[in-house]
Amino acid sequence: MVGWFQGAIGTYAQALTTYGSRAELIASNIANADTPGYKARDIDFRAVLAGVEQQGHLQGSHARHFGAGGGAAQANPLYRQPYQPALDGNTVETHVEQVAFAENAMRYQASLNFLGGSVKSLLLAIKGE
Repeated sequence: MVGWFQGAIGTYAQALTTYGSRAELIASNIANADTPGYKARDIDFRAVLAGVEQQGHLQGSHARHFGAGGGAAQANPLYRQPYQPALDGNTVETHVEQVAFAENAMRYQASLNFLGGSVKSLLLAIKGE
């Protein structure tokens, strides 16, 4: 992608990718709620975003140079600590997973709306309206 375009939408695109991965993990957790020994996993979104922000900027030789907006940070799933562990070793708590899924869906939609607004703003700037 062109540097200025990546700078305008890069964080939103990575956020959508991370929220999509997180939705898959949470859905997997819910699907395995009755599987003995299954360990619930989740993604630390703040750590992924911090990695994107660290990767996304190169040293420029001039103050007016745009950042390159580098590659995607790895979203490493972490194991979730249960409030009440089950006797069979399963750490999925359905009510916690449902809340996490709803929150993730809301954040995904908000990021999608922000991305759409950024693209509309860029199109207006390009058209000169």
